[in-house]
Amino acid sequence: MTDRKIRVLIAKPGLDGHDRGAKVIARALRDAGMEVIYTGLRQTPEQIVSAAVQEDVDAIGLSILSGAHNVLFPEIMRLLKEQGATDIAVFAGGIIPEQDIPNLKAMGIREIFLPGTRTSAAVDAIRQAVAR
Repeated sequence: MTDRKIRVLIAKPGLDGHDRGAKVIARALRDAGMEVIYTGLRQTPEQIVSAAVQEDVDAIGLSILSGAHNVLFPEIMRLLKEQGATDIAVFAGGIIPEQDIPNLKAMGIREIFLPGTRTSAAVDAIRQAVAR
């Protein structure tokens, strides 16, 4: 194992214009010693996957509040598979109804973080996923 920092891409897919939560998570991951790339607002699935592949990230954190997770997340997972990047662990957070979580996890999203989740839970989940 090298001493390379865990690299995480934080992305805001879709038309969602609120990024406070994404910035809080990005800061927590950075403070935990990870290298964080933040893509900014209103990213398409193609932009997110392209950036993740180009930046050679270990994980992607998707932040969504718009309710479009059932459209955008499957497309991101499809594009990762198409790019041969299924080794990138994908996490999500934001406003996601409990009933949608099993389907999202079934498509390969490792963990869903809802409002109020401690930032340490995201740090721990990413470390565990990357260690595999």
